[in-house]
Amino acid sequence: MIIHPIPPLFDSESKTLILGSFPSVKSREAAFFYGHPQNRFWSVAATVLGYPKPETIEEKKKMILENHLAMWDVIESCEIEGSADSTIRNVTANNLSLILKNSKVDRIIVNGKTAEKYYIKYTYPQTGIKAICLPSTSPANAAWSIERLVEAWKIIKE
Repeated sequence: MIIHPIPPLFDSESKTLILGSFPSVKSREAAFFYGHPQNRFWSVAATVLGYPKPETIEEKKKMILENHLAMWDVIESCEIEGSADSTIRNVTANNLSLILKNSKVDRIIVNGKTAEKYYIKYTYPQTGIKAICLPSTSPANAAWSIERLVEAWKIIKE
């Protein structure tokens, strides 16, 4: 059983919460979201938000919070082999009430189908907020070019 090691990123002005499934091995090592150098999240978000691609954790936090976004993952703990979402089992979901009670979050976006699956199963019954599923920024989602991802992810700016 692996416990999620990264705290949620949000502040009182956050309006949109972006949820992944569970941090990859590289993200757990980096102790921050989307830590794998080939994950396209930071490139896509920076392009959509009109920022240079953030390199440090502080730059990433600043970009997210300045745009009234919040970040976390659906899963609090699970069994997983490496970073493969397909191997996730024995899931316990994160409790989003800390974020929802202490921010202006009224919109939830899930990064990919695995996050959507676990959100619908475990989290939606608690929040009652329907999640918008965007295509995964994972390098495993090779069918989506960076250009297509940027187009789909423009919704985070609204």
